Amino acid sequence: MKIYTKTGDRGETSLIGGTRVPKFHLRIECYGTVDELNSYIGLIQCQDIDTHQQQILKEIQDRLFTIGSSLAADPEKSRMKIPDLKAEDIMLLEDEMDRMNEVLPELTHFILPGGNTVVSYCHIARCICRRTERLTVHLSAESFVDNQITIYLNRLSDYLFVLARKLSFDAQADENIWLPRL
Repeated sequence: MKIYTKTGDRGETSLIGGTRVPKFHLRIECYGTVDELNSYIGLIQCQDIDTHQQQILKEIQDRLFTIGSSLAADPEKSRMKIPDLKAEDIMLLEDEMDRMNEVLPELTHFILPGGNTVVSYCHIARCICRRTERLTVHLSAESFVDNQITIYLNRLSDYLFVLARKLSFDAQADENIWLPRL
């Protein structure tokens, strides 16, 4: 199978279901941003972090492929069976955040992104996740989007924030707190 098809050379692409849309279509922007997020999750996952966290990140990558598939499908025309998100997927993120928060110090300040490389990657991924969520909410105002997707993305950005704190804690690094100039 060739990777290039030349069918997008004129600035259009096909959704699952066959509908042709311009490459700047909001649905394309949504699943393209999911792909960007997934790439950063992969970058975090291959850092020198706890094996359990690597496994959770691999699970998240799988869920992001599920989300991308759903967003790439024309809700009016697609007949393809696409995996779906489940309440357990959201619960996994919540349970992981609760587990990490058990050992973290109480959050008393806003945290500035940074501190070390892997923590910075988490913050970049968190920002991309928030952008993905905003785009998906916008799309849902115009077309069908499974509500679980928006919830998952919202929870995932929270998870990435807590993961950044946990990785900073594991590295015994000081959190990069914001002390506003008054």
